Amino acid sequence: MTVRAAISDPKGTTVELTEERWGHIIERHPEIEPFGEAVLRAVQEPDRCMPGRLGNEEWYYLKTDEPSDWLKVVVAYSRERGHVVTAYATGSAP
Repeated sequence: MTVRAAISDPKGTTVELTEERWGHIIERHPEIEPFGEAVLRAVQEPDRCMPGRLGNEEWYYLKTDEPSDWLKVVVAYSRERGHVVTAYATGSAP
């Protein structure tokens, strides 16, 4: 898989966003396409972070004005690396 971007989360773990996952995100949530940098920033410098539903997930939130109040990015961790699963705008606070 082609890596679109690799960044570090607040704990210093490398998190990758692949072209395949970016395609999934903008296909299902086209309003996110102009906010690619915000997706990465949500993982690097989140306003809020919480454990996800699965034991290997973290949910990162960035406070935004567009396209909604919050940007949520789901990251799954495996083998000391993270991978962006999805990202979308949400109006509800974490």
